[in-house]
Amino acid sequence: MKVEIGISEQDREAIATGLSKLLADSYTLYLKTHNYHWNVTGPLFNTLHIMFEQQYTELATAVDEIAERIRALGIVAPGSYREFATLTAIDEAVGGESAEEMIRQLVLGQETVVRTARAAFAAAEEANDEPTADPAYPAHAHPREERLDAAKHARKLERVGSRTSKGVCHVQKS
Repeated sequence: MKVEIGISEQDREAIATGLSKLLADSYTLYLKTHNYHWNVTGPLFNTLHIMFEQQYTELATAVDEIAERIRALGIVAPGSYREFATLTAIDEAVGGESAEEMIRQLVLGQETVVRTARAAFAAAEEANDEPTADPAYPAHAHPREERLDAAKHARKLERVGSRTSKGVCHVQKS
């Protein structure tokens, strides 16, 4: 069925390509954050366990919203590990990371999501795709909020990581 929403097929495909990368980055970060939630240890366990849960829950919602926007553009959303692995710019967790390294990795992941979202929304703005480009557009959910949440979460992680508790945790980005 042909999609007629006032955006050319070429523009819809370009927007969906950017959103697919955002979906892959968000899903990869979701998996990494959930993994860290399960496996974090140490003096900051409770703080990080709760923070990671909040973040992966928000990422799960964002993933769904992004995929649904891709479908609204008439494009099939990627949905397999193989597809996400080829699209994402975020490395998988390797296992055995310290709490400090988990924080560092998640800050990098959140910042990657912000950059990917900026690129994706540029195509939407260029094509006048208001439902994708404008966070104030009247809709129940909006993929642009993912970028705002990612930036907020990166700052929270940095604050927790910069705490020094008997020298336990100090995060330096490399």
